Amino acid sequence: MKFFRLGTLPAALLVLGSVGAAAAAPVPAHGVRDDAPRIAVVSAFAPELAILKSELTGATIHVMNGVEFATGRLEGRAVVLFLSGISMVNAAMTVQLAIDHFTIDRIVFSGIAGGVDPALDIGDVVIADRWGQYLEMVFARDGPEGWEKPPFFQYPHGNFGMMFPRSVTVQRAGAPAPETRFWFPADEAMLAAARDAAGGVALGRCSAEGACLERAPRVVVGGAGVSGGAFIDNAAFRDYTFDTFGARVLDMESAAVAHVAWANEVPFIAIRSLSDLAGGSAGGNQLDIFFRLAADNAAQVVKALLHALPE
Repeated sequence: MKFFRLGTLPAALLVLGSVGAAAAAPVPAHGVRDDAPRIAVVSAFAPELAILKSELTGATIHVMNGVEFATGRLEGRAVVLFLSGISMVNAAMTVQLAIDHFTIDRIVFSGIAGGVDPALDIGDVVIADRWGQYLEMVFARDGPEGWEKPPFFQYPHGNFGMMFPRSVTVQRAGAPAPETRFWFPADEAMLAAARDAAGGVALGRCSAEGACLERAPRVVVGGAGVSGGAFIDNAAFRDYTFDTFGARVLDMESAAVAHVAWANEVPFIAIRSLSDLAGGSAGGNQLDIFFRLAADNAAQVVKALLHALPE
């Protein structure tokens, strides 16, 4: 999800905890253990989760560490729905909490995001096949012969001025040693299901307020996505992320969830609907115009994917 300036959007969008559910008595932080296999359906954006939760059947609410988890069935699948919270740290923390207390066999993560690929536009939905953390950086020294970066990190990609992206080192169960990598993959079987489902999704073109997109939005499966703890509204940096990482989309959570999923060996996929162009719109950022349309489109794709996934 993109980060919002306080006061520019309705207060409901800043909610990171419960959304639209009846009051539930909190349970101790480690008091939940659900052994039923479930798909974790995780939203970064509160209105989007509200759409999905409204269609959840047989709902049971659990609260841990202030986060609300709703179990039940959605599109015929056993699921647990919850908000990640905005930012890489919130997303990693809440997804790991879910993995520790529920039997998660797949993760479907979704939300709004900024478009980076010049071929895409607001309203389009991107399902990337890999995610990287583009703000894992070394800020290099300005030396007499140019930028001087420490030799003890891996630098798989080019720099943006003094900023040099680096890989991260992560431990995984059963691995003989930690592994250093930049990309964390989406699950191939889930990507195949997404391709099957994409053609049958009807995406919205006009907002409830009457603002309409110039063309009908579409679902795009494949390519790279990148995430970091910054709201990007800068044309030069947008160009850099496309040219350097081949990124189609950038957000503030998906790569963190991909990282956690990879470390826990849980299949993962992310669905991101473009609410703005990360600095690519000549007339200014349009998130406040199209955020609800983008959230609605993401929710429609999530439901179609759940329906298409094999049991």
